[in-house]
Order: sequence, then structure tokens, then C-alpha cells
Amino acid sequence: METLMFFLLFVMSNMVLSTKLSNDHLSRHSGGGQLVELSSSYCLSWRLATETNNLHGWRTVPIQCLRHVEAYMIRGQYDSDVKLIVDEIRNYIDQLVLSDDGMDAWILDVDETCLSNLYYYEGKRFGGDPYDPHAFKEWALIGICPAIPSILGLFRKLVETGFKVFLISGRDETAFGQVTVQNLHLQGFFGFQRLILRSEAYKGQSGVVYKSEIRRKLMEEGYRIWGNVGDQWSDLHGEFVGNRTFKLPNPMYYVP
Repeated sequence: METLMFFLLFVMSNMVLSTKLSNDHLSRHSGGGQLVELSSSYCLSWRLATETNNLHGWRTVPIQCLRHVEAYMIRGQYDSDVKLIVDEIRNYIDQLVLSDDGMDAWILDVDETCLSNLYYYEGKRFGGDPYDPHAFKEWALIGICPAIPSILGLFRKLVETGFKVFLISGRDETAFGQVTVQNLHLQGFFGFQRLILRSEAYKGQSGVVYKSEIRRKLMEEGYRIWGNVGDQWSDLHGEFVGNRTFKLPNPMYYVP
């Protein structure tokens, strides 16, 4: 009898221990899943906050969001978002009636608007590393930035419709002037009215101040700015922004 009781107690204790280990195992896995879910939820919120300009002055993508931003940029969602925005721009253009004086203007930014630096930022963990001006200069001087397809199509429509298209960039005029023109032509951007880069007179100014001043000069020349497209809020804020502005997504870096 004592032997039987000992055996039963042994079996029951093993069952309790096995159940506890199993529950601990499930708890650990469930907790990991919750962590992944929480991280994904946070990164979606973080990206929304950057695109709606509620986060200012951020320098790098949060470490827990590196995979999220990478997936967004290379797995189709970024391209889909840009296409939807461009479709809306096209609808807006179709509603406009241009004058015959040749002074109807449209503004496009260059980097992450006309041209993509995604290959460069892939080596910078899609914004996970701090901005490196020397490394970016080396990349940009190669002059092989690919066009963003939806924007290239939009650019061609703008030119064909009769807009004077101005490309305004924060790139340094002395360092990048010639290579930027060549890169744009290489990618099919022909027929823009003017490429305007940052000259010595505007060095040290924020993007908002610099681009506002350029737009002011265009308005003084008599141009009517019907639209303005850029990936940074500094492209679209300030004065003389145009009749409508369109913000393209860019979760990889922030330009004040």
C-alpha cells in the first residue's frame, strides 16, 4: 500500500511539474509575441507621427523600428503610397485651367521626390544611422540615383500640360550642380524650367527659410505656383507654398 501511495504521489507531482513547465513555455512565447506586436504597433504610430509632422527634429529611426522602416520602403507599401498621392495630384491637375501666358508653375523637390537615394540608405540601415554628409556626398557625386517612377510620370504630365516645372533642392550648388543635372537627364527628367540648388547666399539657412525665399522670387517674377511636392515638411512650409501642397512619405530622415 505504501509503495502504491508513493507511486501515485510521484506521478501526480510529475504531472504538476510538467503542467507548470508547459505553462511557463507558453507564457514566454506569448510574451514574445506581445513584444513583437507592441513593437509593430509603436512603429506604425511613430511613422504616422513623422508623416503628420507631429515629431520634430528626430535624427535617426528608433532601433526597434529599423525592420519596420526597411519593410515599408522595399516591400511595396512605400511605392503604393506614392502612387496614391500621385493619382490625387493628377486628379487635381485635370481640374485646372492654365492661362496662355506661360506663367503657370509647379514645384518639385529632388531627393526622395524626383530621385531616390534608397540604395544609399540601405547601407545606412534605412535611417538607423546618423546623417553622414561626407558619405552622402560621395554617393550623390556618382550620379546614379534612380527616378521614383510615379513622380517621373507626373513630371512628364506636368510638362505636357504646359506647367513650368521648377526643381528646388537643398543640395549644394557648387558641389552638386553639374552631377544633379546629369543624373536627372539620365533618369528621363527633360524639360524642366529651372533646377535651383542652394547657393552660397543661402548656406546656413533652414530648409523652410531657403525654399520660402526661392518661391518668393518666383512669385516676384510673375509665376503662379499651382502645386508643390516634396518629401519633407520643410519643402512645403513657410511662405508662398503654392495653391496646393502634396507630402510624399519619407520615414528615413528629417530635414528642418
